[in-house]
Amino acid sequence: MSGRTEQRLSALRTRMKETGTGLVAIAPGSHMDWVLGFHPHPDERPCLLLIAPEREAFLMPALNAEGTREHTDIAFFDWSDDVGPVTALDAALEAIGASAPGHIALDETMRADFALLLLDALPAQTTRAFTSDTLGHLRMKKDVGEYALLKMNAAIADRAIQTAFSKIRTGMTENQLAAEIRAHFSSEGATPSFWIVGSGPNGAFPHHSASDRVIAEGDAIVIDIGGRKQGFPSDITRMAVVGLPPEGYGEIHTIVEKAVQAALRTGRPGVLARQVGDAARKVIADAGYGQYFVHRTGHGMGIDGHEPPYITATSDTVLEEGMVFSIEPGIYLPGRFGIRLEEIVILRADNAEILSDLPRTAHVVQT
Repeated sequence: MSGRTEQRLSALRTRMKETGTGLVAIAPGSHMDWVLGFHPHPDERPCLLLIAPEREAFLMPALNAEGTREHTDIAFFDWSDDVGPVTALDAALEAIGASAPGHIALDETMRADFALLLLDALPAQTTRAFTSDTLGHLRMKKDVGEYALLKMNAAIADRAIQTAFSKIRTGMTENQLAAEIRAHFSSEGATPSFWIVGSGPNGAFPHHSASDRVIAEGDAIVIDIGGRKQGFPSDITRMAVVGLPPEGYGEIHTIVEKAVQAALRTGRPGVLARQVGDAARKVIADAGYGQYFVHRTGHGMGIDGHEPPYITATSDTVLEEGMVFSIEPGIYLPGRFGIRLEEIVILRADNAEILSDLPRTAHVVQT
């Protein structure tokens, strides 16, 4: 077992004790990646990492056991297709002292049939929750290594945005510009994850992707992109305008920029996540555009591109030093254009450090 895995299991067990949790059960996915640095092949066969206060074990499909053993020395309780997982699960729970754990934390991303299999194996009085108070709580705070990988990916995304700016021409389509963005990520060894190129009225659709719409003089273009390298993601949104901007663009861009600044000023350890969102939303509402800010202010980012903490109007998550999240207010005017500006930040003791080095001013394409 690696030193990092030992440290993370120890931190998790400390948190389990603090929350009265007798078992944490996670399936192949990002939670398992965070704990172990890998996960077995995910399929319909139940595979669970079961973590109790003193010991841990894998419920492991026999089909995947050999390929997984090279990555870990955690005990396997394997099962074959002709027998099924119930007996192996009972044995695993007994071996780690979790046959009656009292309260369990379930991986919220696991398959429902995995969860029901586990719940059926436990006493009826067992209480349950998702991982937000245990594993999820720990994942929100990034260590030095995670920060370095996020910062590296942010720099790649910055350069992909700069490539996009340099390639914009009237007469090209959104899809053609998106292809240039994907090519840049690939050129740096990153996998393109998503690309929004919303020109003109398409920019008013927050989750537009890219289309065959032809970019024209006077368009405002929302460019929201992300890639992934060495297991971590990037996410950034910047604006471009082609020639003279559309009527009202300057006013709206200034409002959104002020909303970003308000959220950045508010984001500090000890503040509630919703207070950061409220700060951005107040700027936009006070300017008379509240109805056109149609999504949350931000989301956490780590192994997953979207993970806690979520910067929403209802979130009472207390922000802590080391948490990473986006600040991305926007105004979307149907039939005209949209503007979104997005930063990924990590909370320091006295400020929110921005990972990107790019300015938020609109790039003007000369025609």
